[in-house]
This record gives sequence, C-alpha cells and structure tokens, in this order.
Amino acid sequence: MHFTLDHTDATTQARAGELTTAHGTIQTPMFMPVGTVGSVKAVEPRELAHDIGAQILLGNTYHLYLRPGTDVLEDAGGLHRFMHWDGPLLTDSGGYQVFSLADRRTLSEEGVTFRSHIDGSKHLFTPESVVDIQRSIGADIMMVLDECPAGDVSEQYARTSNELTLRWAARCKAQWEATAPQYDYEQALFAIVQGVVYPEIRRDSAERLVAMDFPGYAIGGLSVGEPAKQMYAMTEVVTAVLPADKPRYLMGVGKPANLLESIARGVDLFDCVIPTRNGRNGTIYTTAGRINIKNAQWEHDFSPLDPGLDTYASQAFTKAYVRHLHKTGEILGLQIASQQNLAFYLWLMRAARRAIAEDRFATWKETIQPRVSRLL
Repeated sequence: MHFTLDHTDATTQARAGELTTAHGTIQTPMFMPVGTVGSVKAVEPRELAHDIGAQILLGNTYHLYLRPGTDVLEDAGGLHRFMHWDGPLLTDSGGYQVFSLADRRTLSEEGVTFRSHIDGSKHLFTPESVVDIQRSIGADIMMVLDECPAGDVSEQYARTSNELTLRWAARCKAQWEATAPQYDYEQALFAIVQGVVYPEIRRDSAERLVAMDFPGYAIGGLSVGEPAKQMYAMTEVVTAVLPADKPRYLMGVGKPANLLESIARGVDLFDCVIPTRNGRNGTIYTTAGRINIKNAQWEHDFSPLDPGLDTYASQAFTKAYVRHLHKTGEILGLQIASQQNLAFYLWLMRAARRAIAEDRFATWKETIQPRVSRLL
C-alpha cells in the first residue's frame, strides 16, 4: 500500500490524495460502501464498480468469521474472489461489533470472549487471531483489535480502555509483521485511535500509535451518540497529531454534513451504513436534497429520481415509480434507493476532491452542505 498526498486545500485541512493497493487506487477523500458479510445490501458488485463508481468496499471480521467462516473464505481464495469484487477491500476487526454486544462479551488482557449473536456459541478474539482471520479474508487493509467504549464513559474508564487498546495494537502489529499474506498480494494494517471525548486521551493515543509506525490510522469510537460538535473536536485533536503522509480513516461516519465537516478537518476515508439502510427505509439522497419517497407528494412526479446524477438508477426511474415500489413492498424499490444513495455519496466525494484541488473547499462546503442536507 502506498499513499500520496496530492494537495491540501488553501484554507482548511481538507486533503486530496491517492491510496494505492494491490487491487487498485483509491482517490481520496472517499466513502466506502459497507458490505458487512461480503455483500453491500441490495447492490451487486458490478453495479458498485461500473455504475456507482465505488473504489473500495468494507467488510467485517466479526461477521465473516462467524459466517461463512475462514475455511470457506480460504477455499474460495479470499473474499475478493468469493464475492466477485476486483477492487480494494478493507475489513474492520470487529471491535465495534463486540462493543455492541455488551451483554454477550467479556474483556481481558488476552482479548475479548463473546457469544455469537447467531447461535450463542462462545468465541475468543485476540489481537493475534484477528490478524490471522483478516489474513484468511484477504482484505487489502486490515484493522487492529480495539475496545470501542460507549460515548458516555468516565474519563478514568476511557483512559484504562485506551491503554488496553494500545497494548492490543502493539500485539496486532507484531503478528502482522510475523506472518505472511495467504494470497499473492500484500496487506496493510491500520491502527485505531481511541479516547472517547477526552482530548488528552485522544492526543496520547494518537501520539503513541504514530510512534509504532503503522501504514495508516483510523479514528474510532466516534459517532456513537456524542454530539456532532464533540465528534468534530476530537477529530481535530487527532488529525493534528497524525502524519500527513499516511491515510486517515474516520470509522462509522456518517451523514453528508458529517462527511463534509470531517473532510475539512483532514480525514481521507469514511464508511457508514446510512446510505443503504436509509434507502431501504425510503429516505433517498439526491443532489437537490433528501426525499422521503413514501410521501404522497411524489405520487404523480414523473421526473427522474435525481436529474443531477448520470447513473442508471438516477435517470431511468421516476420518483412516482420508486414511490410505487416502496409502497407495494417490491424489492426493486430497495435496490434503486440503495443504488441512488451510494451514487450520491460517491458524487459528493468526487465534488469535494475537485474543490480541494482548486483551493475552494471552504466556500464550496458552505454552499453545498445546506443544499444536500435539506428535506425536499
């Protein structure tokens, strides 16, 4: 993996770069569609690559470990071949999923013991085993095992938790350096900065992880219920420490406004389930604003779903038709909405990159943000 910083905006910290992996180059800033179990819900890989323009997808170690399992993935030749995706892949280590299973897991120095949400079976994730699992998956970018505390924990808990995450990160890096890829390409390992909403802990976490010299760095433990202002403040604290010549990934974020504000603070990569989950529930993002496609106002609207985008879903289907599909429970409606929302998110990333390259990101953001965030 190699990261090139092409340009930094003149008046913000927004960056345009290129992240090169064995499976292709990602132009940053970039949003990663979420394919938790090896599938972006309701969208096939061909559409993602050729119509929507996705450059990298995200999978999840916790879910892929449980189903289909590493034996199946290894027999298939890795997740790329299993899901027929030729582009780059990133896998989250499962730390957030373990956090969400608070009543089913136990933390220790060794790792985290948890019970499957599928059948209740007992499993252990250690820093070493999550690296091994991600070797079996074959992601271009792997993540360290971390604890993701709730957004309202005490400062003392956040400090203790962060110390554990730092020790786990060191063990993950040692395992990554001691093992070889299972397939015919290299895999990078990103560290995860934690610290909840405490600036001193966030800064300490970032500084000590930078000293370990990872290929890239993620910012975890945000967008878990804290106010957006705190999320932005913590992002600023961390990006001020992270090296400029390595990629920065803000995990699990988010809404269009969150993306734009975080790009302004120097973040390169994002992922979130919002575009596909909201699309399946009838919220459609367009270049003119958000639509609740189930509302009666669209019943006789035969204009394209989004005249501002040139994808098939945006141009071929009318608002009236997509509303009809949602009201009647047709699966095609969920597919079209998911495709449109992902196309919108990737359009937003491309537009941001152009604005950065032309040193007009700040003014562009102030113009575009109210437009794309409003409810039509």
